[in-house]
Amino acid sequence: VQLQASGGGSVQAGDSLRVSCTGPGLTFSDYTMAWFRQAPGKEREFVVVYGWGGRMIVYAEAVGGRFVISKDDAKNILYLQMNSLKPEDTAVYYCAATRDAYLDSTYYYSSRTYGSWGQGTQVTVSS
Repeated sequence: VQLQASGGGSVQAGDSLRVSCTGPGLTFSDYTMAWFRQAPGKEREFVVVYGWGGRMIVYAEAVGGRFVISKDDAKNILYLQMNSLKPEDTAVYYCAATRDAYLDSTYYYSSRTYGSWGQGTQVTVSS
């Protein structure tokens, strides 16, 4: 199943940006979903996971307090609201989905957990 991420762009440090993820033919309420990001020359890294109907939301330390994930199951859209952006947030942002449903949130930190990925959307933050 293919996901589609959109909404990236170029902003200044301190600005906000919201990226979205849709999945035609995929019922979001059946999936645990996440955002990852990959900066040039670096490995893909976990940003945030949304599972158990919103009862499990875990952010990476680097974005906690600045980023907010939300999901609209009726519209099958996953959002990532990014506030107080920093140059180090510059990366391609990917949404991902898995049918797995484990209580241990650390299971979802690995990109290998997810079988469905979006194509990524570029976010560039300049100082």
